Amino acid sequence: MADTPAADPANNLPAGYVPPRVWEWSPGNGGQFASINRPTSGARTEAPLPVGKHPIQLYSMGTPNGQKVTIMLEELLAAGHSGAEYDAWLIRIGEGDQFGSGFVDINPNSKIPALVDHSTDPALPVFESGAILVYLAEKFGAFLPTDPARRAATLSWLMWQMGAAPFLGGGFGHFYAYAPMKIEYAIDRYAMEVKRQLDVLNTQLGRHEYIAGDDYTIADMAIWPWYGAVAEDRIYGDAATFLNVAEYPNLQRWTALVGERAAVRRGRMVNVTYGAPENQLHERHDAADFDTRTQDKLATA
Repeated sequence: MADTPAADPANNLPAGYVPPRVWEWSPGNGGQFASINRPTSGARTEAPLPVGKHPIQLYSMGTPNGQKVTIMLEELLAAGHSGAEYDAWLIRIGEGDQFGSGFVDINPNSKIPALVDHSTDPALPVFESGAILVYLAEKFGAFLPTDPARRAATLSWLMWQMGAAPFLGGGFGHFYAYAPMKIEYAIDRYAMEVKRQLDVLNTQLGRHEYIAGDDYTIADMAIWPWYGAVAEDRIYGDAATFLNVAEYPNLQRWTALVGERAAVRRGRMVNVTYGAPENQLHERHDAADFDTRTQDKLATA
C-alpha cells in the first residue's frame, strides 16, 4: 500500500505543527478541561465517599451519562420497585471529585456515573452507565425484555449509544463548543457523523414508537439524554440550528414522548448543577427532595 502523501506543515493548526515521534503531555493542554485531564489514572486525593440510608448509592453528576441512571432509578420507583430507592451524591467532575480515593475504589476509570448496591453482601460496585442500566434492569426485572429478539434489539441499541455518543460529545461537542479554537476540518468531520447518527435514529423511529420497538426500554433511557438534548436544543450552544435537527420529525416526536414522562422529568434534574435553578437538584436522598423544586411538583406527578 502506498504511503499517504505528507501534508504541508504550513497548513496545519497551528501552522508548522508536526506531530513528535513520541507524544508527551504538556500541562495546560486540553482547552476547557485542561485543569483535570491528565494521561494517567488513579486517585489524586484522599476522599472517602459518603453513604446514605438507601440500598443504592449513586455517585454522579447530571450530564447526559449521569441522567441515564437517575432516569432509570426514577422509572423503577414509579413502576413500584421500592428496592430502587437511592441516594444520589454529587460528584463535581470539573473540580476533580472523580479522582478522590473513594470514587476511584469503585471506578478505576474515574468517570461518572458509578453506583454501589448495598443490598448485597458484600456491597457491589457497578460503573459505566450502560452496565448500570443492564444491572438495574436485570435486578428488578424491568425495562429489558426477556423475549430473545426484543432483548437483543434493546441491547443492540444500548450498545449503539455507547459507541455513538463519543462522536457526538467528545467529537462534535468538543470541537464545536469547547475547543480553544474553531477547526473547520474537525467540526465538519464530526458534524457529518452526528448528522448520520440523527438520520439513523430518525429512520428507526419512523418504524417504531420507541427506539427498540413498541416498548419503552433502557435503550430509550440511554439515548434520550444525549440525542434528545440535541433535538431540544439544550446542548452545545446553537448546535441544534447548526445541525438542523428540525429535519428529523420522528426524532422530534420521540424526544417529546419520552420527555413528557414524569420519571424522566425527575431523573433529568438529579445531580444537575447548570441551567435554571428550579431544574437543579444537586443531591437526591428522598422522593420528597423534589418538593423543594418548583417544576410541576414532579415528586407527585
